[in-house]
Amino acid sequence: MSYKILEKRKLGPDANLMVIKAPYVAKSARPGQFIVLRAYEKGERIPLTVADIDREKGTVTIIFQVVGKTTKYLSLLKVGENISDLLGPLGNPTETKKFGVVAALGGGFGTAVLYPLVKALKEVGNYLIIINGARNEKLLILEDELKKLSNEYYVTTDDGSKGVKGFVTNLLQELIEKENKKIDRVFAVGPVPMMKATSDLTRKYKIKTIVSLNPIMVDGTGMCGACRVEVDGETKFTCVDGPEFDAHKVNFNLLTRRLRMYKKEEKISLNRLDSTRKDGSRNL
Repeated sequence: MSYKILEKRKLGPDANLMVIKAPYVAKSARPGQFIVLRAYEKGERIPLTVADIDREKGTVTIIFQVVGKTTKYLSLLKVGENISDLLGPLGNPTETKKFGVVAALGGGFGTAVLYPLVKALKEVGNYLIIINGARNEKLLILEDELKKLSNEYYVTTDDGSKGVKGFVTNLLQELIEKENKKIDRVFAVGPVPMMKATSDLTRKYKIKTIVSLNPIMVDGTGMCGACRVEVDGETKFTCVDGPEFDAHKVNFNLLTRRLRMYKKEEKISLNRLDSTRKDGSRNL
């Protein structure tokens, strides 16, 4: 089966959105789930969140950042070309019920994962406080989409180029302490340090916090064990037990160490791709 790219656009520096024809995935995918794809026949398998679906058109939307060989190759594909393989939906969907007041924090590219989640939470009647954070203004994505879904929308940037200068956790703490916001549930998606900081903060206020994890993953079905994480002292496989977990039970230090395991090899692979396409080709 071919997975044709129907739409492609840039959201920012190294940030890309693609709409792909995948009717079987679109038919059953739910917020919080993900797919595993291979950009070309001999390529590696990478997990990507299903950012949006259109059941009538049979399409799924993915949003990805160019960080390695596969995402670099994927970014070079054009509308009308095909992705080799696309498997899903995988993982457990988000628990979407009416919690009350929900604070949803997106850090950097975690905002792409946050979008379908808050869309579902809005549909069941939650009051949404959305905090969209990035290193600078140019790296903020999906602002218009998130504003439409939010009851309160805030932006933070590390350098102060837009919104409040600082981190999403700084603003969340201010909302809780200075503005006495009653928050019933927190969802946080982003870099591991950001999710850990959010967890450390909300633990003090006894606010249940859910994070979506994106560790190293290979098969996406629980067979390889590459995506193992420690939750409440037990080993869990993110692909079948997650990707969402109670933040207060996640061993973020171990997760950080595992994410760094193949940095050297990833850099070599990306450099090899770059060296083979100096003429503008995608030959590997």
